[in-house]
Amino acid sequence: MNSKPYKTILYCIAIIWVSMIGAFARTVHAEQYRLSTFSADVTIPLGHRCMGLLRTKSQKIVDPLRVYGFVLHSSDKPIVLAAFDWCEIRNGAYDALRDAFAKAAGTERQRVIVTALHQHDAPVVDREAQLLLDSVGLSNELHNTAFLDDTIERVSQAVRDSLDHSQPISHIGYGMAKVEKVASSRRVREADGRITHNRGSSGGGNKHYAAAPDGDIDPFVRTIAFYNGNQPVLAIHSYATHPMSYYGRGGVTWDFVGIARERLRREQRDIEHIYLSGCSGDVTAGKYNDGSPDNRQILADRLYTGMKKSFDSIKPQPLTQIDFRSIPFHLEYNQKPEYKRAILTEQLENKNLDIIKRIAAAMSLSSLNRVEQKHPIDMACIDFGHGKVVLFPGETFVGYQLMAQQLLPDNFVFSIGFGESWPGYIPMKRDYADGFNGHSWSWVSEKATDQLPAALKKALGIK
Repeated sequence: MNSKPYKTILYCIAIIWVSMIGAFARTVHAEQYRLSTFSADVTIPLGHRCMGLLRTKSQKIVDPLRVYGFVLHSSDKPIVLAAFDWCEIRNGAYDALRDAFAKAAGTERQRVIVTALHQHDAPVVDREAQLLLDSVGLSNELHNTAFLDDTIERVSQAVRDSLDHSQPISHIGYGMAKVEKVASSRRVREADGRITHNRGSSGGGNKHYAAAPDGDIDPFVRTIAFYNGNQPVLAIHSYATHPMSYYGRGGVTWDFVGIARERLRREQRDIEHIYLSGCSGDVTAGKYNDGSPDNRQILADRLYTGMKKSFDSIKPQPLTQIDFRSIPFHLEYNQKPEYKRAILTEQLENKNLDIIKRIAAAMSLSSLNRVEQKHPIDMACIDFGHGKVVLFPGETFVGYQLMAQQLLPDNFVFSIGFGESWPGYIPMKRDYADGFNGHSWSWVSEKATDQLPAALKKALGIK
């Protein structure tokens, strides 16, 4: 008897069986992963200080500030991400936001990622610093306490409300595209041969800075998109640059990064788009921006073009993994004499001292207290297998973002800067060798150049 036909039939049955199992597994994954999105207005009131230390307080609302975020559900506790059109979120304010969003989403603080886009015409919030200012009669000088409390309550409600509108997520995709003529390094060689970090956001007004090379940047905007079947639901975009064209003139604004984001949102209303700033402590639009008002739209158009190309390049693939790691770690406080407690306390309490210096002293003391209390920073990573989203603290320099990509060259590493922002600037070893001192916005010591990479490797899952 010829057994060949029977073997053929059995082979076909096996193929069908394997296909059915695969289809079932994909269905399970599709039901296992769900996503909801939220947003809220977080615009500061008029008369509110911007960037913590700007002398001109808010006089008009050019753009309403927003927070955009999502709640991602898997077999584990939910993951929350919230991106604010704010300058920085620090210390107790950072904890308060994460605790409130965790409660609203039914998760824990460590699984909540909060980040600011770092526009300068927007607030810095730091509860302990403001309490210190309250104690010397400077109420609401850093931020308006009632405004912060109200914002936490309203955004938490937005998180809760979003849970009623979650939908299955079955696929994920990764895209990237080069952004032309936006980012440039602060680090430049001066005409006399010295290395400085003086090319600021509007540095293009200086002919030497405009002519200097881009320097070390990450020229690509990266996008991760989530799909329900064939329908894209959410796209998150990250690009490493300071998001300012000009600032400090009294106008509250989401600046050119917000303009680009909102244009994309208007054109694709059936998809949520969230923009996030990458590691850009030492990256600005300075080579390509002279600070003129017209240049804001030009920069926005260039960023928008990159974001759209990045999104359009995506080829979705089944989503089969969502893991999460949160690595607590510590950064040593700045050891320079001017950061000693006695000096900072004298500055805070000196009624004859410039108010900007007193606010800076309160921010410094808030961070010093945080470090002495051994309160860790959490470095979070959402791991999708091939793609990994990692959150960095403060104004981490772009070199750390490039380091993350080099550590996992076969993966898609999506970096977010401006998480817990008390550290301020976190330079690379080379920058310290160049003589970078961070002026008044660097609260960590040079040991951070070893402490941060160690935490990064653990967050990325590198053993």
